[in-house]
Amino acid sequence: MTDSAPETRSSEDKEYVAGLEKGLSIIEAFGIRNGPLTLTEAAGITGHSRASARRSLLTLQRLGYVESDGRYFRLAPRVLRLGHAYLTSTSMSKLVQPILEGISERTRESSSLAVLDGTDAVFVARAATRRSLTSGLGLGSRLPAYSAATGRVLLAALPEGEADRLLRRAARHQLTPHTRTDLPELLALLQEVRRQGYAVSNEELELGVRSIAVPIRNAAGNTVASMSLVAATSRHSLESMVDTLLPELESARRMLTSLL
Repeated sequence: MTDSAPETRSSEDKEYVAGLEKGLSIIEAFGIRNGPLTLTEAAGITGHSRASARRSLLTLQRLGYVESDGRYFRLAPRVLRLGHAYLTSTSMSKLVQPILEGISERTRESSSLAVLDGTDAVFVARAATRRSLTSGLGLGSRLPAYSAATGRVLLAALPEGEADRLLRRAARHQLTPHTRTDLPELLALLQEVRRQGYAVSNEELELGVRSIAVPIRNAAGNTVASMSLVAATSRHSLESMVDTLLPELESARRMLTSLL
């Protein structure tokens, strides 16, 4: 009888730092909770044991990323360095800001640039107007990709099988009476986005608000982000958005693409 061969680890497994993964998941848990966390809550959200969550929290506290009053843990201002590092190291965010400000000044509507992160569209640049409806949205804000115009553009750029997988994984909540959550309907919408080259969201995220978005492609033709404009239903019908706002987005898209 021979001994079984010892279990081998792939090179990827050997390079994987589990402790780092746990620490980052703790940081993300604060965003899921949208507030302070107790040790028990941190463990529950991340799925880690209390002992593991405690070690991660105390390490983050020692590094200055977390503060605590003895019961509740809170993110410290130092954590902003992580987001700032992304923004300052990504040339697209720098290049697009004056373009967004220009399109918002011309249309008097708020504009944004978003990228896909899992099942969410995440804002990485934004120019808001005084009459902006989307209060509370800023850099790093997330919207569910299935119901946001920016998200649909990004999902439509994925291979169909991957888009299907992400939509199945997403928690598709009925955010307003107009939110589309049915999987076959959403997949059909993505096909329409691929055909027409833009996406709309008609009061699916917030009543009284419509948005329209176009893809931003790099020199290789790959979609790397989506640019959008948002307007009140009282100011723009869907037809008006396509007739007046879409040409502005297309012009801004061409300008940004030439710089990438």
